[in-house]
Amino acid sequence: MPPDSAASKPNDRTTIEYPPAAIFDELLTIDGARPYASAVHDWIQSSSINELRSLSDQAGSIMYRKGVTFTVYSDAANVERIIPFDLVPRIITAQDWELIERGCAQRITALNAFIHDTYHDQKAIKQGIVPPEYIFTNPCYEPWMQGIDLASQVYSAISGIDLIRDNEGNWLVLEDNLRTPSGVSYMLESRKLSEQLLSPVFDKYDVEPISHYPELLRQTLAEISGLERPQIVVLTPGRFNSAYYEHAFLASSMNVPLVHGYDLRVLNNKVFIMTVNGRVQVDVIYRRLDDDFLDPLAFDSSTILGVPGLMSAYRAGNVVITNAPGTGIADDKSVYPYVPDMIRYYLGEEPILQNVPTYQCRDPKQLDHVLKNLSELVVKETRGSGGYGMLIGPKSSKEQIEEFARKIKANPSDYIAQPTISLSTCPTLVDEGVAPRHIDLRPFILASGDKVRSVPGGLTRVAMKQGSLVVNSSQGGGVKDTWVLKSSPEHLSFGAEDAASTTGAAKSKATNAPSKSGSAKQISPKTKSAGAAQ
Repeated sequence: MPPDSAASKPNDRTTIEYPPAAIFDELLTIDGARPYASAVHDWIQSSSINELRSLSDQAGSIMYRKGVTFTVYSDAANVERIIPFDLVPRIITAQDWELIERGCAQRITALNAFIHDTYHDQKAIKQGIVPPEYIFTNPCYEPWMQGIDLASQVYSAISGIDLIRDNEGNWLVLEDNLRTPSGVSYMLESRKLSEQLLSPVFDKYDVEPISHYPELLRQTLAEISGLERPQIVVLTPGRFNSAYYEHAFLASSMNVPLVHGYDLRVLNNKVFIMTVNGRVQVDVIYRRLDDDFLDPLAFDSSTILGVPGLMSAYRAGNVVITNAPGTGIADDKSVYPYVPDMIRYYLGEEPILQNVPTYQCRDPKQLDHVLKNLSELVVKETRGSGGYGMLIGPKSSKEQIEEFARKIKANPSDYIAQPTISLSTCPTLVDEGVAPRHIDLRPFILASGDKVRSVPGGLTRVAMKQGSLVVNSSQGGGVKDTWVLKSSPEHLSFGAEDAASTTGAAKSKATNAPSKSGSAKQISPKTKSAGAAQ
């Protein structure tokens, strides 16, 4: 039994449910805390459940006042909700982060090389590295991108690589997000909450900073433009988008305009933003809407979200759109199994991070295996996201499995399947106390030319429901702060004196928390925004 287990603790202390031996937990083992997590473990043990709930309520109030929300489209009312934040951090050692950082940099370098090759010489396709039908029948393939030379040959400048840990503690890539990956604002806001509410325990650790992400993002956007002082804008579909808070947050943090399609005009194949001081040419558009909505003259003619003529300006080389149109061919789930071969082909290296084994339902032999083993597999739509369109066999009823089998048989090329991997867990505050809940990790990777950067950490998503493997916020998941350690500490203690200071610091800092924010800065010409572009 772990030390100071729930059976021997006073009733006012928090009950800690320790993970089973078969599951890898990020902070605990069946015998207690991992060495680097001892201070967090002691903090939980020294806190009453009411103290932890009070801190959680304060976090929720801060999120509400700031407007840190998301929208659930499956909800009939499309209601905005506050993103659930869990107090207990996820801790990653310096050694683990070094592996993650190298593996993600390797992966995104190969993926960008593949996209460039696909829209130029198509060597990998011709040599059988990736089957041509997986690309040319993909709705994300944009034929008009053929032959367009990007200044930096970077198609996905901002990427999110979803990672999980298996029961042995091995890091695996679950999927790649190369089009419009979201969640970085939740990563940054989670860190602010840790610093505000948990400073006594947070200060016990030497945690890598992440607050410089907006600066790195702006630097990356400037570098891919090839200009010293580019005019950058963030293009949003509007406030009804599920990630609108993030669009406003990033525009404000980078001190660049947040624009809608109707704010931009194309004149003589150049894009302009209309300001009170006149027209200002736009050099870089960080778009947060899908390809189909970018330009009604080139894509969906019914859309009112895009900019008429934008693609003409893009083809003329007068504006940079990031991530580039057509990038989605590389993060389709049916292309995902070929990424290790892309790494070997383009880089001449072995993959640092391994894939989860994947079955292609469009292959008749693999389809037969999937249909016979649906109760044991996870099945996903190849272009699905947000936790929608999934079947988790071990958690599904006989009727649900039979219904999904009919869908797969009707359109096998729309589905892939993977073994059910029990994601690692992390202690999480729940109604009964603190218990293990499954988590994943989304590091955010910034690429510009030969430079690949990331801030240490990423977005840790947590499945708040017991036993659930679905961590998406749209499916009831929450977020945790991710602490990447600068070094691996020996045992860290957290005593009663520290606990008292935690309560005091939380009350003081929560009282001084900023009010609701998120609107972008006022539009400024290049000459006025030049300093932040470096």
